[in-house]
Amino acid sequence: MRKSLYRAGLLLGAMAALAGCQTIGNRLGIGGGPNERVHGGAAGNGAYPAIAFSRRDAPGYTFYRPQVLPAEPMPVVLWGNGGCRNNGLSASHFLREIASHGFLVIANGAPGEERVVLASLPAEEPRNPPPPVRATADETTVAQLLAGIDWAVAANADDDDVLHRHVDSTLVAVMGHSCGGLQALAAGADPRVDAVMAFASGVYVRAGSGLSGVQITKEDLARLHTPVAYVIGGPGDIAYPNAVDDFSRIAHVPAMLANLPVGHGGTFALANGGDWARVGAEWLDWQLRGDTAAARSFVGEGCRLCTSYGWSVERRQFPVTP
Repeated sequence: MRKSLYRAGLLLGAMAALAGCQTIGNRLGIGGGPNERVHGGAAGNGAYPAIAFSRRDAPGYTFYRPQVLPAEPMPVVLWGNGGCRNNGLSASHFLREIASHGFLVIANGAPGEERVVLASLPAEEPRNPPPPVRATADETTVAQLLAGIDWAVAANADDDDVLHRHVDSTLVAVMGHSCGGLQALAAGADPRVDAVMAFASGVYVRAGSGLSGVQITKEDLARLHTPVAYVIGGPGDIAYPNAVDDFSRIAHVPAMLANLPVGHGGTFALANGGDWARVGAEWLDWQLRGDTAAARSFVGEGCRLCTSYGWSVERRQFPVTP
């Protein structure tokens, strides 16, 4: 009888200790919080290996954050998917890398299929392949993208949320690929946005000639009020002429056009998002944190990106020194 009671006491003690560890873990943001479902493992080259997760209170989004939350509040990065698709895991390797540098990423779209990591990019991509036929309207919207800011503000203010006091919603960047890049450019007019980055994207030279339903014209580029970067896959990228034309028109804010000849699909499928993710993280560190070391990748005649193999860089209204 005494042995049974002793064993029962040990079991209850172990259960209490486990519950206590889980509570502490939730408060520290270790792994997934009680409202989070983690998708895949942690990854990223930054100081904070990052996880992808979904939330019961935000069914239209996929989130990325450091597995162990950093002491400093995280700036917010909004992401629009290629094709404006409803799949927040479509650029998961890239977005885990971004989040691993201490950012909270809010991607449009619920988590769907995650692509396999490629060891290398295909030998070549067809030059300007014909676009696929679109049967339906865009699956995600600019309004949905910007609503991510409101969600971040609410999560940060909620005492019971794992993200409580871990989010800096005064620092916001918008990014996206292809159609999602158009969403980012359109969202860039919002006064809460501090930086814009569009990958393999640009406003159509001939209005209405593309597949995207994002309502943005060349005239809307004048509404951008922050630095803007275009990262393009070279002349073989179907978005190349649109991005080049956009860049030529932006004369009121700092603008960069960076090309790496990898085609429209970019380096998203490579481990940790490849070169495009490295450049994206450095751009965010510079724009949202004022990191002068990161700025040297973009500023000056001998900027790191300017001298990196395969890259070509053009800049307008850029500072001379970091």
